[in-house]
Amino acid sequence: MDAVIADLHQHWQVYLTMPFIAALIGYVTKRVAIEMMFRPLDFVGVKPVFGWQGVLPANAERMATTATDMLTTNLVDPKEIFARLDPAQVAKEIEQPLLRVVEDVTREVMETYQPRLWEMLPNTAQQLLLKRVQAEAPKAITKIMREIADNIEDVLDLKHMVVENLVRDKALLNRLIRDISRPEMRFIARSGIWFGFALGCVQLVVWALTKSPIVLPLFGLGIGWVTDWLALKMIFLPREPKRFFGVYTWQGIFQKRRDQVAADYGDMIAREIITIPNLLEAVLRGPKSDRLFTMITREVQRTIDQQASVVKPFVAIAVGTKRFQEMKQVAAEKAAERVPETIRHAEAYAVNALDVRNTIVDRMRRLTALEFEQLLRPAFRQDEWKLIAVGALIGGLVGELQVLALLH
Repeated sequence: MDAVIADLHQHWQVYLTMPFIAALIGYVTKRVAIEMMFRPLDFVGVKPVFGWQGVLPANAERMATTATDMLTTNLVDPKEIFARLDPAQVAKEIEQPLLRVVEDVTREVMETYQPRLWEMLPNTAQQLLLKRVQAEAPKAITKIMREIADNIEDVLDLKHMVVENLVRDKALLNRLIRDISRPEMRFIARSGIWFGFALGCVQLVVWALTKSPIVLPLFGLGIGWVTDWLALKMIFLPREPKRFFGVYTWQGIFQKRRDQVAADYGDMIAREIITIPNLLEAVLRGPKSDRLFTMITREVQRTIDQQASVVKPFVAIAVGTKRFQEMKQVAAEKAAERVPETIRHAEAYAVNALDVRNTIVDRMRRLTALEFEQLLRPAFRQDEWKLIAVGALIGGLVGELQVLALLH
């Protein structure tokens, strides 16, 4: 023991640095682990082994599917959301652009199929036809919107829309996870300092007693491994507040921040994922878009049939019954193509009516602790061993450098 005390006295500077180097190892390994979760967005290196891609971007489809399952199962019911739209109000919001579409389509079809006949019709007859069709257009839109709301699953695949957007835009997927977990990421990094310092004090004692060259690399390895593992566990566990040693209460910090996480998550989903432009794009271009166009075409054609009686005798005689049916079909198809774009003019109303943000926030606050954990836990679970292993490797290398420095 006297020899140990003498060595401590002689080399106190070396011993003093050990806890601080261990704290640095703890911090650096955490920062590296965090960055490795998100960066780089694309694989860098030689596939499939020599290189790296951020854990989230590399597993974008799995992560997006997991997030979407949570979203569509527990947080957002498309039928309930779209039921909040008042079809009559939507028609009112888009009335002016809709009337222009009706006039443009009517004139375009008539001038294409029978330009002379259209020119020969008295202006009053032209205006009568246009006004009758225009008068019915809002009613048709109201009926279409009501049918869409009642059968939203037939025209919108919400899960496909969300997954496709997140897989296509990996930066968005990163933000979705990173933005709601910034305090947790800061905790991981800072915890490495304190855990590392504590283990460094133990390392100091063991080195003083043994002087074994293997001590520092092993402790470096252990600091990188244990501090990563412990920090990840403390983010999520315990799920409910738990008292330790009768004096200290701890709850996983992600669970503790439920209200703030709910608000941040709801904001981001409503602002960047379940948006009116994204919903319209999914309806117009998604796997079920053909059903929407069929629905609109059918309703537009019915409206044309009802209102074309004014000029039907003239047109049918001029172009023939078969040609007249073709004209109606073309008119319906042209209207079906332009009506969805016209609905974009109701975006401001729809955002407020759908109220996606507040719906998500309210539902998230009702989740069980285990369900709530699944918002973030899958981002770590599958590949967290890789992050921990990298932290351990860095710690071991730093420990080896310490040995070389001490021996020389």
